[in-house]
Amino acid sequence: MTDWRAVFVGFVVVTVVGIVGLVVPGIGQIVAGLAGGFVAGYMAGGGLGRGFWHGLLAGSLGGIIGGLLIGVAVGLAGLALGPVGGAISGAAGIGIFALAVAVSLVMAIESAIAGIVGAAVSD
Repeated sequence: MTDWRAVFVGFVVVTVVGIVGLVVPGIGQIVAGLAGGFVAGYMAGGGLGRGFWHGLLAGSLGGIIGGLLIGVAVGLAGLALGPVGGAISGAAGIGIFALAVAVSLVMAIESAIAGIVGAAVSD
């Protein structure tokens, strides 16, 4: 059974550390996924598989929300630039979607691995 409290707390850690990690692009996001997955796995406990699952859920939620925020930011930038910005953001839409999917996958995988470590430490 999924411990949604552990997943939510892990997601909040991913989000907060990810926002702070914007200062160091790339590395900050990797650390965010690792920290959130570790917290989710640690809170869930109960074995490596359980830590993997909870870390995976926390990281994928963080990745999905991060991808949505990237899409909204590009959409607002396109809106602010008028018709030319709309054309540019429309053309960039496929690339933004691919970036959001890649961010979500990477964050989910690294969070799942960190969740295993967190579960191992908690036992």
